[in-house]
Amino acid sequence: MQQYSILVLHGPNLNLLGKREPNIYGSVTLDEINLLLSEEAKNLDVTVTCVQSNHEGILIDTIHQAWGLHQGIIINAGAYTHTSVAIRDALSAVKIPTVEVHLSNIYQRETFRHHSYIAPVAIGQISGFGVGSYRLGLLAIVEYLRKLENNH
Repeated sequence: MQQYSILVLHGPNLNLLGKREPNIYGSVTLDEINLLLSEEAKNLDVTVTCVQSNHEGILIDTIHQAWGLHQGIIINAGAYTHTSVAIRDALSAVKIPTVEVHLSNIYQRETFRHHSYIAPVAIGQISGFGVGSYRLGLLAIVEYLRKLENNH
C-alpha cells in the first residue's frame, strides 16, 4: 500500500485560532490542530504537510506546487471559501482529490457563508465539528485514496 502525502491548507485568520471568536471556532490553536493531524497521520501511515497563509496567492502557489508531490489536499480556505474563484480554479487545475473542511457549520452562519466556490471541485465537504472536522477530513481523504488505489 502506498504511503500518501496529504497537504493541509489553512486560509486567512486561522493563525488566530484559540484567540479569535472562541464561541465560534473554539479554543484550540492552529498548532494544536496541526499536531493532532500529524498524530492521526502516523496512525493512518500517511504524512501531512500543513501550510497556513493569509494571502490568496501563497495558497494558490502552494496548491500548484502540490502537483506530483501530494496525493490529497485538505483545505480550510476560511473566508476565501466564499470569494475565491482563483483558489477554486487552482484546485480544479491540479486535479488532486480535495476535502474542504470548516470548524463551524457554515450553513448555520451568515448567508454569505452558505456558498462555497471550493465544494464543486472537492470530493466532499465537512463542517461544524470543530477540530474534528480536520480529523474527519483526513480520514475521508485517506479512505478515498485507498479505495482509488484498490480499484486500479
